[in-house]
Amino acid sequence: MSALEQILAELDEMQREAVTAPDGPIMVFAGAGSGKTKVLTYRIAYLLLVRRIPPHRIFAATFTNKAAEEMRQRLEALVGKAIDAMWLGTFHAACARMLRQHGQVIGLPSDFVIYDEDDQRSLIKAIFKELNIDPDRFSITAIQAAISDAKTEMVSPEELLEIAETPFQQVVARVYRRYQEALRQAKAVDFDDLLLLALKMLKENQQVSDYYQTRFLHVLVDEYQDVNKPQHELTLLLSAKNRNLFVIGDDDQNIYSWRGSDVRLMLELPKRFPDLQIFTLERNYRS
Repeated sequence: MSALEQILAELDEMQREAVTAPDGPIMVFAGAGSGKTKVLTYRIAYLLLVRRIPPHRIFAATFTNKAAEEMRQRLEALVGKAIDAMWLGTFHAACARMLRQHGQVIGLPSDFVIYDEDDQRSLIKAIFKELNIDPDRFSITAIQAAISDAKTEMVSPEELLEIAETPFQQVVARVYRRYQEALRQAKAVDFDDLLLLALKMLKENQQVSDYYQTRFLHVLVDEYQDVNKPQHELTLLLSAKNRNLFVIGDDDQNIYSWRGSDVRLMLELPKRFPDLQIFTLERNYRS
């Protein structure tokens, strides 16, 4: 049995059409239980085994370490160690990797430290003390969440200072500005910065942008209904040259809206790509 026959034998008709679709932008609507991750992994296997795309030219992203590990295990069963040369993982891990390699072009040292939530909270607590902000009046946790929200909406400290109206918003803006200064002084970034700085690097440095846009012949994203604005822009930037974008998601299931994801970003893709190929997986294999 050929590699193609082996792949097709595992899929139903609509899954097969999505997996073997010709190059170009592709969006797959897939409800719960319809085989989202299966279709994405088989699409990658099809590209590797049938189309003979070199694995280092494939970028595949998802949202959690758990989902990335599941994708990795499924792919390894299909294509073996070829996955080691792929860029496969979370958006944050991919951005950290890009910044380690090329972040110097925007002034970020390659040995930068990544602050987790506890580190961020400790820093904000110190800033509260420095700026004489009463933690009984303004919650450190709420300020931390508001700064993250601003970054997800791609609002800078200076922009936030201009639009702040309420006392809470004004405190957020002041802390946010000092927080970014303190991160720079510590050669540190937080998780939101990984996305924003990678985006800044790609937008501001044409050489680095050309490198990644040329390298990634195919860009694939799982659970696209859960992307936020920076992740959406990164996806579009990385796929801009070759236009081989493959996204799959469920527009009825938007579980990360609390962290800035917006299903409308998925639904706007047909406007962005007039030649977008759209597939809908309707069979539920969990029922």
